[in-house]
Amino acid sequence: MITIDELKAKLGGMKTSVDDLRDALSIEASEKRLAELEHQMTLPGFYDDQEKSQRVISEMGEVKNKLERFGKLSTQYEEAETLLEMIEEENDPSLASEGEQAVEGVEKAIDELQLMTMLNGEYDHNNAILTFHAGTGGTEAQDWAEMLYRMYTRWAEAHGYSVEVLDVLDGDEAGIKSASMMIKGANAYGMLKSEHGVHRLVRISPFDANARRQTSFASLEVMPELNDNIQIEINPADIEMQVYRSSGAGGQHINKTSSAVRLIHKPTGIVTSCQTQRSQLQNREYAMEMMKAKLYQIALQQHKDKIDDIKGVQNEIAWGHQIRSYVFMPYTLVKDHRTNYESGNVQAVMDGDLDGFIYAYLKASSRGELQDV
Repeated sequence: MITIDELKAKLGGMKTSVDDLRDALSIEASEKRLAELEHQMTLPGFYDDQEKSQRVISEMGEVKNKLERFGKLSTQYEEAETLLEMIEEENDPSLASEGEQAVEGVEKAIDELQLMTMLNGEYDHNNAILTFHAGTGGTEAQDWAEMLYRMYTRWAEAHGYSVEVLDVLDGDEAGIKSASMMIKGANAYGMLKSEHGVHRLVRISPFDANARRQTSFASLEVMPELNDNIQIEINPADIEMQVYRSSGAGGQHINKTSSAVRLIHKPTGIVTSCQTQRSQLQNREYAMEMMKAKLYQIALQQHKDKIDDIKGVQNEIAWGHQIRSYVFMPYTLVKDHRTNYESGNVQAVMDGDLDGFIYAYLKASSRGELQDV
C-alpha cells in the first residue's frame, strides 16, 4: 500500500506541471481577454452583426471553458494537499486509499489540460469530417469498416459531440463499402486527426463457415471542416456531378428520391458524396464543402504528387500501411504502431474508448517522437 509520504511526494512533483500549465494556457491574459469579450457584448448594436457577434460568443465560450478547467485543477490540487495533511495528522493508514484517489484525480486533470495545450493547430478547433473505406476482402472488410464507423460514433457521443451522417454505401451482404460523417464540437478535428490512416483487424471471421482466422483492412480519412472565411476557387467545368437514389441502413431518414449527389473533381480524381439531406441542393452543398476541404489541403501542400495522401490512402488499404492493429484472437490487443501505445481491452476500444490512443499520439507528435508506418 502506498504511504502518505509517497503520496505527498507524488503530489508535490505535480506542482511544476500546474505552474507550467498556468503559463502555457496564458491564464492571466485569458482573464483579461474574457473581460474584453464580455465588455464587447454590452456595447450597443452588438447583435446587429450576427457573424461578428457569433465569433465573439464562441471565443468567449472557449476562454471561459479554459479558465474554468484550470480553476478546477487548482482547487483539486489544494484540496488534495489539505486532505493528505489531515490524513497525516490523524495517523490513520486506512485513509490512504482516499488520499490516493485525490492525487490520481489531480494527475488526470493535469493530463487533460496538457492535452488542451497540444491542440494548437490551425484547424484543431474545427469540426471533423470522417470518411470510411473498406479495403479489399469483400464482406469481411465491409463489416470491419462498419465496426470502425460504430466505434467513432460511440467515441463522439461519449464526449458530447454531435454526429451527422453525410453518406452511406451499404456492403453487398453486410457492413458498409464507404461512409462519411461530420463530428461537430470544439476540438473535434484536433482530437481525431490522429485517426487518419489504415486500420487492421485480425479475428475469426463470422462469415467463414470453417472459422478461419482473417485479416481485414479499412481506411479512415479525417479532414477539418473549413471556416466560411476560407475561399477556395473551383472551376465549375472541373466538377462532374452525378445524381443517384439514396439508400442506407435503417432507411427511414434517407430520402428515396434521386437526390443523392456525387461530385468528381476531374483534375485530381477526388470524389465526395452526400445523400442524407432532404434535397439535391443541400446534398450538393455538403459534398462541395467536403471537396473544398480536400482541395484546400492539396493547395497547402503545393504539390500535385501528394494528392493520394490527401485522398486518404485509398490505394494502400493493405498490410504494411496500418497505423493501428486490432487483434481479437489468439489474444486480445489493440496496438498503435506510431506510438506503441496499446490496450488489451478490445471490447472497450470498440465501444469508443480511444482517449489513450489519441493522447499518446498528440504527446508523441508534440515531441517529434512519432514512428513511421
